[in-house]
Amino acid sequence: MRRIFFALLLLLFFNQGVAQAPANFQLSEKAEISLLTCGPGTELYSQFGHNAFRVKDPLYGIDVVYNYGTFDFDTPYFYAKFARGKLLYQLSRSKFERFLYTYQYENRWIKEQILNIDQEAKQELFQFLEINLKPENRSYKYDFFFNNCATKMRTVLQEVMDGKVNFDDTVETPMTFRAIIHQYVQHNSWSGFGIDLALGAVIDRETTAKERFFIPDYVFEGYADANLRNRAENKVELVEKTATIYEPAVKENKSFFLTSPLVIFCLLMIVILWVTYKDNKTGKRSTWLDIILFLTTGLAGLVILFLWFGTDHSATALNLNVLWAFAPNLFVAFLLKRNKKWFVGYMNLLIVLVLLVVLIWAIGSQIFPLMSIPILVALVVRYGYLRSFYKRSLSTSEK
Repeated sequence: MRRIFFALLLLLFFNQGVAQAPANFQLSEKAEISLLTCGPGTELYSQFGHNAFRVKDPLYGIDVVYNYGTFDFDTPYFYAKFARGKLLYQLSRSKFERFLYTYQYENRWIKEQILNIDQEAKQELFQFLEINLKPENRSYKYDFFFNNCATKMRTVLQEVMDGKVNFDDTVETPMTFRAIIHQYVQHNSWSGFGIDLALGAVIDRETTAKERFFIPDYVFEGYADANLRNRAENKVELVEKTATIYEPAVKENKSFFLTSPLVIFCLLMIVILWVTYKDNKTGKRSTWLDIILFLTTGLAGLVILFLWFGTDHSATALNLNVLWAFAPNLFVAFLLKRNKKWFVGYMNLLIVLVLLVVLIWAIGSQIFPLMSIPILVALVVRYGYLRSFYKRSLSTSEK
C-alpha cells in the first residue's frame, strides 16, 4: 500500500511540468538513465540535432526527459538579448511521450544510449538534474560552441561521476569549428552564407575532441567510446545498450540551385560588370549602382562590427569580413556625388582591403563564404573604375 501511495505521489509530481520530486525520493533498482540523441531538423536552429537525458523508472511509472535546450519566449527584451548573446537558456523537464511526439512530428530520428552506471550514480545524476531544475538553478548562459544542450551532456556527467568517466579525447581527423558546422549546413545555402559571414576567425582553428561535443552526433560518438572505472577499478563501457527509438521515413532533400547564394551573387556580379562596362564606354558613372553597393557593404560591415564588439557571442570575434564589408561605406554612400580629392585614395584603400581578404583566405587565417567570390570580383572591378573615374574628374576640373 505504501509503495502504491508513493508511486501515485511521484506521478503527480512528474506530470506537473517542473514541479520538484520529494528531496528524499530514491529511484528503484529498475531505473534507467540514458542519453537521447536526435537527428537534425529543417530549421537552422535544429539542423545540428539535439541531446537530452532520459530518466525511466517503470516501478514508479516515471519516464521523463531533462532538456538543457529550452528558453523562455516571455523573457523581457527577448530578441535584443538573443541578438546580443545574453539570452539565458534553461533546463526543463517533460514527459517522454511528449518529447517523442515532437520529434516524430518533425520527422527526426531518435537514438538512445542506456548508461552502464550503478544505482548510486543513477541516484546522484537524478538528484543533480532535479536540483538543476529548481527556478534558481535552471538558467545558464548559452554559448553555441562551449555551453549548449550538447556540451552539458559531458560536463554534467563528469561532475556527477567525479572523474570516473573517461572520454576518449584522441583526434584522428583534424577539423575546425567551421568545417564541423558545414557537415550540417551546406556552403551554398543562405544559412551557410549567413554563418560564414557572421562568424569570425576564432572558429577557424582546429578543435580538440572535447570541443567537438558542441555537436550532438559527436556527443553520441563520445559516449559510445567512453568508459568508466567501477569500485574494483576495472574499466567498463559507459554505454550498456544502444537502440533506435524512432526512425523516420527517408526525406528527399530538396535544394533549389537557381535561388542559391552562388547563383544570385553571380547574377549580381554580371550586372555590376555590365553596368561598369557601359559606364566605361560612355565615361559616366551610374550613381544608383554605387549608392546601393556602398550602402549594402556598409550596413553589412556595421552588423559584423556589432556582433564582434557589441555582443557576448564568442564565435563572432575577430571577423575579418569587415575588410570587404567596410562599415565606413555606409557614410561615404551619401558623398558619392561630390568630386573630393580623397575619393581616389579611398578607392585605393578599398581595393587593397579586398585583396587583403584574398591573401588572408589563401593562408587560412580565416575562411570566407565561398559565395563571396563573385562579390569580391565585382567590388574590385567597380572600385577600380571609380578610382579612374574620380582621377579623370579631378584632372578635368583642375584644367
